[in-house]
Amino acid sequence: MSSAIGWDGGLTAAIGVTDFAKSAAWYRDVLGFKLLYEMKEMGWGELASPVARVNVGLSQKEKVAAGGGAVLTFGVKDIDAARAALEGMKVRFDGPTQTIPGMVKLASFFDPDGNALMLYQDLAQAHKT
Repeated sequence: MSSAIGWDGGLTAAIGVTDFAKSAAWYRDVLGFKLLYEMKEMGWGELASPVARVNVGLSQKEKVAAGGGAVLTFGVKDIDAARAALEGMKVRFDGPTQTIPGMVKLASFFDPDGNALMLYQDLAQAHKT
């Protein structure tokens, strides 16, 4: 199954926060993460963790449920092929694949219990070797 999906080895855990700047500073100063970028217009940014190819994405929201709600976001080489493989196994997706030109493609889907998961395809290819 993994060959049909085409994993690329990356993982981003998306976490909802009420104050991006405050949270980014906490992850940087307390945990030693490095801010990779911030997209203020989208209320989104990512920090690199000390674990290779594992990032934390911060998504600013008005209200955040206490106790987490991180969305595991797995990197794939070809999101269209991965989505087709999962849809072939009757996996339910949350709308169409979203594209941020020159940056990333995203597709949200659900496990059997309704937990949200996401696939991403890096369009920038800055970290690929």
